[in-house]
Amino acid sequence: MENKSATTNTTNTNFIKNIVIEDLNEGRVDTVVTRFPPEPNGYLHIGHAKSICLNFELADEFKGKTNLRFDDTNPAKEDEEFVRAIKEDVQWLGFEWDGLFFASDYFDYMYEKAQLLIRKGKAYVCQLNADQIREGRGTLTEPGKESPYRDRPAEESLDLFERMRKGEFKDGEMVLRAKINMASPNINLRDPVIYRISHAHHHRTGDAWCIYPMYAFAHPLEDAHEAVTHSICTLEFEDQRPLYDWIIQECETEHVPHQYEFAKLKLTDTIMGKRYLKQMVDEGVVDGWDDPRMPTVSGLRRRGFTPESIRNFCREIGVTKSDSTVDVKYLDHFIREDLKLKAPRTMGILKPLKVVITNYPEGQVEMLDAEINSENPEMGIRQIPFSREIYIEQDDFMENPPSKYFRLFPGNEVRLKHAYFIKCEEVVKDEAGRVIELRCTYDPETKSGSGFTGRKVKGTIHWVEATRAVPVEFRLYEPLVLPEQEEKEEGSTFLDRINPNSLEVLSGFVEENMKDAEGNDKFQFFRHGYFNVDPKASTKDHLVFNLTVSLKSSFDIKQA
Repeated sequence: MENKSATTNTTNTNFIKNIVIEDLNEGRVDTVVTRFPPEPNGYLHIGHAKSICLNFELADEFKGKTNLRFDDTNPAKEDEEFVRAIKEDVQWLGFEWDGLFFASDYFDYMYEKAQLLIRKGKAYVCQLNADQIREGRGTLTEPGKESPYRDRPAEESLDLFERMRKGEFKDGEMVLRAKINMASPNINLRDPVIYRISHAHHHRTGDAWCIYPMYAFAHPLEDAHEAVTHSICTLEFEDQRPLYDWIIQECETEHVPHQYEFAKLKLTDTIMGKRYLKQMVDEGVVDGWDDPRMPTVSGLRRRGFTPESIRNFCREIGVTKSDSTVDVKYLDHFIREDLKLKAPRTMGILKPLKVVITNYPEGQVEMLDAEINSENPEMGIRQIPFSREIYIEQDDFMENPPSKYFRLFPGNEVRLKHAYFIKCEEVVKDEAGRVIELRCTYDPETKSGSGFTGRKVKGTIHWVEATRAVPVEFRLYEPLVLPEQEEKEEGSTFLDRINPNSLEVLSGFVEENMKDAEGNDKFQFFRHGYFNVDPKASTKDHLVFNLTVSLKSSFDIKQA
C-alpha cells in the first residue's frame, strides 16, 4: 500500500529527525521504516496522536514506510472493537499505513526464537510463582536472587516449554525466563519473564495458543521481522533498551533495528493513563470511550476537533527527551485557528428568553442578509427570518443592571445582530417573580446594512426568530478532572478528582437554516464558541450540539 500521509511540516526538526538524517547520510540505512505499535486494549488518546504523527510524518518526509502493528500478546485484555477503533483513528488523523501487522502473525516465529534461546543456554523454564519472581528480583541497591531452576538443562527446559505450548500446565504454573544477569544494575536484565501461560481466547488466533510472549520479548522481534530501522517509543522504555538490544543479538535476527525514546505528551487537567480511562468507561463515569470529555482521539473527534488541528498541535509541541507538561489550552488554540476560516457563523440561543416586538406587524416575516463567515467572505451570505417574536439569551437582560452594562434592560436600546435596534419597554414575570418575557419596540429605520447613522448603541446581542427556530440540545464541557491537589487525602484515588460540573446540558434554539445539519457539522455560534453536531446523540428530529471550544481564552500562545 502506498503511503499517503498528511503533508509534513519539514521546517520542524528534532533530535530523532537528526538521527535519521545522519543514518541516511552515513549509509547505515537505505530506507526509513517506522511503525506505530498500539496494544488493542483500549482506544487511542491524544498522546498516541503525537506518536502517530511522529512515526508517519518522519517516514513520509524521507520517502520511507510506516507500519501499523497491533501488539496483541495479551488476549485477556484485547478485543476486535479496539482494533477497528484504532484503524479508524489513524485514518481519520490523515494517515495510511504501508503494512498492517499483528504480533499474532509472528507467534510461530517468536516461539522458534524462544527455543533458540533455550538451546543456547540463554533461557530456562522457571516454576517460581509471580510473587516469588518479584521478590527475587532484588532492588536498585541489592542484586537479585537466582532462581533454583536457572541451571535447568536445556533439554529439560525445551521439553517443558513444548508441554507449556500443548496446554499441560495451568496459568502461572510455569514461565520462560531469559537468562541474563541477576546482578545487573538494570533490573530489566535480571532474568525477565519472556513467555507466560494464559488459557484465554485470542481475538485472532482463537485457542490455538495458550502461551504468549511478553511485550518486552515480542516487540524487538516484531521490529526485526518487519525490518524497522527506527523503533520510536516513549521515555519509560529507555531502561528496557538494553534488553531490546540483547534480544535482537541473542535471537540472531536478520535485521537489527534500533530503539529511540522521546518524552510522552502530558496535558494539564487531563488523565491519559489507559487503565484510568478504561476504569471511567467501565464504571459509567463517562459515556464510553468516545465521550467528548475524554482525551481519546474518538472523543476529540466527537467533540468537534479536526485532524488538522491535532496534527498541527502535535507538530508544534515538538519532540524532546525532556519531560514537560503542556497546557491543555494550547490544544484549544489550534482548533480555534483551524475553524476560524472554515466554520459558518450562526446564532444559537442556549438559555432562551422570549421577546415580543410589539410594534412589528403581526404575521409578517422578513428575510435578512447575514454573512456566513465575516473572516472568509468567499463563503457568501445566508438569509435568516425575522418577525415579531424572537428569543434572546437570558444573560443578555438584567432588570437592575450594574454600571457599564450595555445589553438589554428596561428603557435601554440595543442592536440585534443583522437586524434592528430594539428598546425594552416592559418586563413580564411569572407568579414566582421570574422574568419570562420582554415587551420591546423596534425602530424600522435602523435596519442593519441600511446605513443608518442617526444614533448609536453600545450593545449588540444575538437572537433567533421564534416561530421558525429549531429546538436543539446544547452540551457544554469543562475539564473532566479537577487540578490535582498537592496534599492528597489518604485513600483518595483519581476518581475523587472527577469534576461534577464537567457536563452541562441545555435546551435552546438555533436558526431555521440549521434544521438539516448532520453529524460532525461545525459552526461558530455568535459570542458562544465553536460547536459540533454530535454524530452519536443527534437524530433528524433532535440535534445535539457539543461545545468544542469557547471563542476566547486568557492563554498566551506566545508564552507556551
